[in-house]
Amino acid sequence: MKVLVINAGSSSLKYQLIDMINESPLAVGLCERVGIDNSIITQKRFDGKKLEKQVDLPTHRVALEEVVKALTDPEFGVITDMGEINAVGHRVVHGGEKFTTSALFDAGVEEAIRDCFDLAPLHNPPNMMGITACAEIMPGTPMVIVFDTAFHQTMPAYAYMYALPYDLYEKYGVRKYGFHGTSHKYVAGRAALMLGKPIEDTKIITCHLGNGSSIAAVKGGKSIDTSMGFTPLEGVAMGTRCGSIDPAVVPFIMDKEGLSSREIDTLMNKKSGVLGVSGISNDFRDLDEAASHGNERAELALEIFAYSVKRVIGEYLAVLNGADAIVFTAGIGENSASIRKRILAGLDGLGIKIDEEKNKIRGQEIDISTPDSSVRVFVIPTNEELAIARETKEIVETEAKLRSSVPV
Repeated sequence: MKVLVINAGSSSLKYQLIDMINESPLAVGLCERVGIDNSIITQKRFDGKKLEKQVDLPTHRVALEEVVKALTDPEFGVITDMGEINAVGHRVVHGGEKFTTSALFDAGVEEAIRDCFDLAPLHNPPNMMGITACAEIMPGTPMVIVFDTAFHQTMPAYAYMYALPYDLYEKYGVRKYGFHGTSHKYVAGRAALMLGKPIEDTKIITCHLGNGSSIAAVKGGKSIDTSMGFTPLEGVAMGTRCGSIDPAVVPFIMDKEGLSSREIDTLMNKKSGVLGVSGISNDFRDLDEAASHGNERAELALEIFAYSVKRVIGEYLAVLNGADAIVFTAGIGENSASIRKRILAGLDGLGIKIDEEKNKIRGQEIDISTPDSSVRVFVIPTNEELAIARETKEIVETEAKLRSSVPV
């Protein structure tokens, strides 16, 4: 089976074609500036051969048509025709409370995705545009929707409910949902293998640290708490997001600065975090460089980020009553030895110790803890595309078996 994995953004469309026989990517590509001037498509084949061309991409449908052309291109492609694509897996950010697992796309699933537009106005609509384009271009190909929120639907009510009037939950679905679920699920599974234990017998804290960051407490392979909430704004300090703050700060700033609700939302989501504190950048590499040259605000931004992650790890050690492993993943988690060191500094009293030399290794799956650390510390590169492809394959094959067992 060959699975095409699609992640559609408002002006982009990322894709991978994965051969599920050996779970290897045949091609990885990106359509940029969809609906904007100077749009471009780039594709890198498994052997390194690269296609790059400027092409008009006014809509997601046209972008997907170009994806098919690139995949079947005589020189740069990896398949002879579209019929070789057996299934398509789509990433969708928000599934609300309706989906605890991935789902085969149909009219009911489409309606549920649209019902969540209010909950994820920046993500679900472009996700849906990618799905619609795919349905039009590949009408006979089964599609599976993999929701970022689904993995966290196992949280107990006392973990996901806010202490607000209950009718706000009933009317508007105001509660914690959590995000990055596909990544948390994938690295927790890898961690269980590295521990040599059935995942049902594990307690793991997964740290997905990038420009957007979230932590999850995973018990027996199920999420029981996570740091992001109703939106991806809650939780730890991030690249441009403030993370959890005193809610009373919001109306205070609105009054003092004369901001609208949209303007304060932009301030907290796009102008805050380490960018807002440092005044330099939301790129942690830039902050490391500036801090090394004595920039106090860059150093403060790094300290705030590391402290916010450390604090959540401490909370989840309590929630889980200890942990078998702590996992670092995503761009910062996988590649920044200095950030990992900052986060874990001073946790030796909880039995968490890392090997300084092993911690210097970047982007590899590795145990960086010392032999006497009672909690293992893993760096595990995430692979959300493979996780989506696996879910897609499983659901499509299960559906095929069910259909074949139904008497004619």
